[in-house]
Amino acid sequence: MSHRYARLTVHGRRILVERVLAGRPVAHMAAEMGISRPTAHKWVRRWKTEGTAGLADRPSTPLRTPHRTPVAVEERVCELRRSRKLGPARIGPVLGLPASTVHRILTRHRLNRLAWLDRPTGTLIRRYERERPGELVHVDVKKLGRIPDGGGHRTLGRQAGRATRSGVGFDYIHSAVDDGHELPVRGVGQDLRRPTPLRGHR
Repeated sequence: MSHRYARLTVHGRRILVERVLAGRPVAHMAAEMGISRPTAHKWVRRWKTEGTAGLADRPSTPLRTPHRTPVAVEERVCELRRSRKLGPARIGPVLGLPASTVHRILTRHRLNRLAWLDRPTGTLIRRYERERPGELVHVDVKKLGRIPDGGGHRTLGRQAGRATRSGVGFDYIHSAVDDGHELPVRGVGQDLRRPTPLRGHR
């Protein structure tokens, strides 16, 4: 996903390439689209070598990290974390590593929070995850009794409140929580018996 201030999206890069292929100078197109000439040449070059796929964004992560901590050391860090529940400040001196390096290793393996570990066994708690919004939706219906005009039994007493309550009915609030979405989506309260607005409830 392009950042919010990106000059070119995939569509804009395609337009750039099409106009350059039509005979427009790259320098003129770069000025019109608000980018530098090296950037314009980069997208034209990618299109010539890779086609349409070359116009897509690439991840900024490096292809190789020669100075990364060896796998055996990372496994030892994870083992100490699971077995002894030690933090970076205590694991570092044991293995001769800086605490910041230990913290990055634990974060990479999702072990940086003790709340994510099962305390007796030290294994990572696996929670279900959904790939698409709407794939799993939880629907809940809450039933609320209406309060009649003048108050209910808290104000009028049990018997008086029961006498004035006949035919008042209930309100139903429908709540839908989407597990595939970052934030829950709640539905608006609906009344299934009478089209009157919801009253306040405590």
